[in-house]
Amino acid sequence: MQKNIASGSYERIFVRDDIYVLKIQNDTNGLQEIKHEIDRTYIQFHFSLKGNAKFLFNEMAYHLEVSEENSLLLYNTQKDLPLHLVLDPDTWIVSVVMSIQKFHSLFSEDAGHIPFLSDSFGEKKYYAQEVLTPGMAVVLSQLISYNLHPSIKTLYLKGKIYELISLYFNKSQDADVEQCPFLADEANVRKIKQAKEIIMERMSEPPTLHELSEEVGLSLKRLKEGFKQIYGDTVYGYLLDHKMDLARKMLESGKFNVNEVGLKVGYSTASHFIAAFKKKYGTTPKKYVTSVI
Repeated sequence: MQKNIASGSYERIFVRDDIYVLKIQNDTNGLQEIKHEIDRTYIQFHFSLKGNAKFLFNEMAYHLEVSEENSLLLYNTQKDLPLHLVLDPDTWIVSVVMSIQKFHSLFSEDAGHIPFLSDSFGEKKYYAQEVLTPGMAVVLSQLISYNLHPSIKTLYLKGKIYELISLYFNKSQDADVEQCPFLADEANVRKIKQAKEIIMERMSEPPTLHELSEEVGLSLKRLKEGFKQIYGDTVYGYLLDHKMDLARKMLESGKFNVNEVGLKVGYSTASHFIAAFKKKYGTTPKKYVTSVI
């Protein structure tokens, strides 16, 4: 059965003439379609905070799907790539659109770290789909909702965009699947993703690395190396970021006090939770709540 697709809307926020953010939210019960002109002088980063979206190209001749907690990078100096997007219900997308000239300037001293900026890269187009790290998810949430005086809004957004791009490219040099036979095996990738799900489901009492490796059927060495390559962090570093991100969202909801949040994310005492939160965000949970509510 053909579903009805409503024309959606989005918010565009300019940070400077050559950088802007698109905040796209479909909070309806139906599909929504978004169209936005973007020419070949821009690089595009699209991040799915929740829900699923379909990116259509060449007058809908082909498409790429981006699911929750995943991203899509589009770089093509030879062809315009206008945004044509169909969002499932309850889907949030944050897009960063930056001129290629500005993007090059950010990495002028170390362009070799970026695959499509290296001298050996012959083609002038590059598309990539990546999993969001917890750190990236935190920054994206901050780009979606903030309460700032208009005079500092642009400065805040610029800092968050640079932070997000830095985190996006902060990958192990060994993370290229084509250069890593272990990660080219889909069964191994599934096991690493299973390990991620296990630690998040049991974050209050997570298994040891040895227990986790046995449960998913990988050696300890493969588990640690594969996890770092896919998610850009150690197993417990990823778990800590996830716990702090969840704690931040619970505090923002106003439904839980500091003690309740600490217990829900696996801390037996409020003092341990407060110390961990302050180390991560530079402020106590109580002060954080005061600043956002």
